[in-house]
Amino acid sequence: MSATPRFLTSDQLGPHFDDGGPIIVVDNRGVFARRTMHRQKAHLILSALYHRIAQWGDRVEVHQASYYREVLRGRDIEVINPTSHGLRHMVTELSRDAAITVLPSRGFVTSEEDFSTWVSGKKPSQLLMETFYRDVRHREGYLMVPDASTGGYLPEGGAYNFDADNRQSPPKGQTTLGLPEPKWPVEDEIDAWVRAELDQMEASGQASFLGHDGPRVFAATREEALEALDDFLDHRLELFGPFEDAAMPDDWSMAHSLLSVPMNVGLLDPREVIDRALERYREGGVPLNSVEGFIRQIAGWRDWVWHLYWHLGPDYVETSNYLSHHTPLPEEFAQLKPELVRSHCIKTVLQEVQQRGWSHHINRLMVLGNHALQRGIDPAALNQWFVDAFVDGTPWVMPANVVGMSQHADGGVVATKPYTSGGAYIKKMTQYCQGCPFRPDVRVGENACPFTAGYWAFLNRHREVLRRNHRMSKPLAGLGRLSDLEPLLEQEATRQAW
Repeated sequence: MSATPRFLTSDQLGPHFDDGGPIIVVDNRGVFARRTMHRQKAHLILSALYHRIAQWGDRVEVHQASYYREVLRGRDIEVINPTSHGLRHMVTELSRDAAITVLPSRGFVTSEEDFSTWVSGKKPSQLLMETFYRDVRHREGYLMVPDASTGGYLPEGGAYNFDADNRQSPPKGQTTLGLPEPKWPVEDEIDAWVRAELDQMEASGQASFLGHDGPRVFAATREEALEALDDFLDHRLELFGPFEDAAMPDDWSMAHSLLSVPMNVGLLDPREVIDRALERYREGGVPLNSVEGFIRQIAGWRDWVWHLYWHLGPDYVETSNYLSHHTPLPEEFAQLKPELVRSHCIKTVLQEVQQRGWSHHINRLMVLGNHALQRGIDPAALNQWFVDAFVDGTPWVMPANVVGMSQHADGGVVATKPYTSGGAYIKKMTQYCQGCPFRPDVRVGENACPFTAGYWAFLNRHREVLRRNHRMSKPLAGLGRLSDLEPLLEQEATRQAW
């Protein structure tokens, strides 16, 4: 055990970051002054930090400052390699004046060395998540069974993913999946103190926040995180797979795990989450398509975007704008004002973000992201908004998700084609079209769906660039057959309501 104090950040709070020695933490209030983030995200950061401080007791040295450097400069410390380019740059800078021991990053299934080996010799077009995920499955043995004919291993069930079974529409005749409410955390005196601190910062003009205040929805302690994991395994894992791409306005959590926050704060190790899910599968009662889909989200997608953050470099967000999108972030997004929105889908999802700083992945990609892509919103501004407005938003998790996957701003490194659709997809996979003033089957007119018309306007605007992508040949052929393209383009060029 080292006698050198270990500096831990507010996303390194679980037991897998603590080896038992002395600890330094910094309550960095300057972050709230420099960024306009969701009120519940700020609350979660401070609540999780001070709950952990209380558990560490005499082992921890606590400082409040506007910048980490104010506390750490000139001190010999240990750090677990941080999770952002900015913090790693800071560690390099601090190393000029002190002895800094940098330990390998933690909190992911695969190491940075694992990824370096996998990516070696691959072209940008070969960095596919599915290929990476299969490599992880083989290396870790997740859902792999012996192949008697070759002596090797095959994926359990004969396939590496079961997407075909995991794209079900919301169940007809139901407004919810009928699952028990997730187990919510119970706030305590630390939460009350945090709320008072943030109220004071806001009242004095030291900080401003987005969205609504509490009650706190996500785990801020290790105990709460383990309870949230048990609750998911007990009640929602079984239906996670079939309905992971569906959306229901009266059931915001559906069968999702709600574990991205405690994993990103470092309260849960993704390896233990996967191991517990596999244990439930082996016990029976959880279908293969659900447990595979869940493991793919963690060992596949989550690890992949983490590694891409480093592989694509610190300038990836600022230099990626393949489609030359420069429209400013609209007020409805930037200030979380869903009341200004008419379309049921966008209004509902923005309300979810406003209320709790979270919405599930299909809402992020096919509602918010789809709208931003069609309307030409600047991808860097959108990326920053996702980091600040979502409680699980981190500098490393959003770039590949937003800039690459959602906005196709890197030209196809993360996603092989733009993720955009008309209203028909939203009608099929969600219940948002019910009661909406816009109709998904109408392209032109007062009740023309902004997504349906926006889809064709987007294809027309970028048709020359998109011709280079063979996966877009069919949609572009459909564009050429539209008889009402001219009035549609005129309508979308002057659209005021969406």
